[in-house]
Amino acid sequence: MTTRRFLRSWRSRIGLAILGLFILVAIAGPPFVDHVLQMPADAIDYNALHRPPGGDHPLGTTNSGQDVLSQVIVGARSSVAVGVTSAVLATVLAIGVGVTGGFLGGRTDQLLTVLTNLFITLPSFALILIVAGYVQGVTWVVVAFLIGIFEWPGGARYLRSQTLSLRNRDFAVAMRALGETRIRLIFSEILPHLTGIISAMFLRAMVAGVMAEAGLAFLGISAETISWGTMIEDSRDQSAIRLGYWWWYLPPGLCLALIGTATALINFGIDEISNPRLQGKERKLVRQFDKLRRKSFAADRTTAEGRAAEKVALR
Repeated sequence: MTTRRFLRSWRSRIGLAILGLFILVAIAGPPFVDHVLQMPADAIDYNALHRPPGGDHPLGTTNSGQDVLSQVIVGARSSVAVGVTSAVLATVLAIGVGVTGGFLGGRTDQLLTVLTNLFITLPSFALILIVAGYVQGVTWVVVAFLIGIFEWPGGARYLRSQTLSLRNRDFAVAMRALGETRIRLIFSEILPHLTGIISAMFLRAMVAGVMAEAGLAFLGISAETISWGTMIEDSRDQSAIRLGYWWWYLPPGLCLALIGTATALINFGIDEISNPRLQGKERKLVRQFDKLRRKSFAADRTTAEGRAAEKVALR
């Protein structure tokens, strides 16, 4: 039933379609480029240097004659892989710290809260930049790990606050009275109530990971593979903006924007389920209520003005 309500929203369907398309491109993109398009991302066409879109190169070529379309398709794998991996790591850490601390309470909660607050106060992007700069042979796994390590504190604090509320609900108290273990309570009673929050958190962490990877690549910290971030970095190094080579940096930028839009639409669909006030029927009732309230206010105002006019006439 919940899945049907989620898929009923046009925002959810559009967001899932866009995100699914990027995941499909990330999985099947490189073989498609090599065997179907037959234009490897690192191949150089000396007869088509910095050529605008058209002909054999639908999205144009770079300064060195590399096909931009092939690079966008191949780069999706690294960018999406970093986003998903960092989101999984950040979500697992947020659940482990936030839910555990909120449910157990006591000194365990205090220690985990101190750890969370410590990570929140750290300048995460600057630390990622410094650590990645010192690591030899940076791969996309290292980049994803560094991003995920610093993404979890905000989610952990929110999950902790929700767990503190859930552990004192009647169903949780009843289960404890029946002798259920803490592990079973967390996995069978607490986490199912946090599914919507965790899903939204994962999507936010994924798009944050994709954007962070692009930012690091733009600053020169990236793996030795093509990604959307490295494409933007290369276009900057080759003065593509100054020279007017818009087809070089615009496609990867649009891909980043589309992923952000897709996750926002999916999150809105999740919010419509978890928050009844955002559901379609509820919004319609709210609009009808506001309309009736405005009419009532106008009628009361007209009546008040009429009475005031009668008093003036009687004087």
